[in-house]
Amino acid sequence: MQPTGIMRHSEGKNSFQHTAGSACWGAMSLSVEDMVSVGAAMAGCDLTPPKDALIVIPLPAAMARLQRLHVAAGRLAEEAPEIIANPDAARGLEQALIEAMIGCLSQGEVGEDSVARRQHELIMRRFRRVVEENPDHPLFLPEICTAIGVSDRTLRLCCQEHLGTGPKRYLMLRRMQLARRALRETAPSVATVTEIATRYGFWHFGRFAGAYRSLFGEMPSATLHRPLAERRYTFTGSQ
Repeated sequence: MQPTGIMRHSEGKNSFQHTAGSACWGAMSLSVEDMVSVGAAMAGCDLTPPKDALIVIPLPAAMARLQRLHVAAGRLAEEAPEIIANPDAARGLEQALIEAMIGCLSQGEVGEDSVARRQHELIMRRFRRVVEENPDHPLFLPEICTAIGVSDRTLRLCCQEHLGTGPKRYLMLRRMQLARRALRETAPSVATVTEIATRYGFWHFGRFAGAYRSLFGEMPSATLHRPLAERRYTFTGSQ
């Protein structure tokens, strides 16, 4: 999705987006009935929510107007809420935003909705569900593929498309985070670095230590042996 695009969400479904850098987005909503009504009245077009999310690329002038109004609305809400609280002012701003949005949607170029894309979204929803249902357990590629019923190749393609990385690396980073949490919450007298590493599927301890240091800025032994009182306040690297 580019800065020039608008995503039309489907009704009652969620969506997932991945960005390789910083991102900024805004949102607007109307009831389904109002959206259909204003679409028909103002532009003579059907704005019933799509079955699956669609990306629309509006004309540049229409998009610029919508963005200016959206920024203005946010600024008023933060800096002059008393204006937004006035029913007449709020209604006027709402109508201007609706008009600008209809102008974008009625003349925009609609991105192609393909069966393959919808299938990939379904696979990723299954993937995320398996991960969310096992928050404290390490997961590995073979069992993930079996659980969601797809091949290694298909899952790799979907993860690269939606997450920007392959499933094997994603699961490795997740297991690394679980290991770090265990190291931070365990006393050295209870478990060793080796025991914790193997618990989360790391069998090459030299590689584990190197990858851990690259991610978190310290060796796993340093995390384990830090006084427990200090651990919750100390973090270096990526989460």
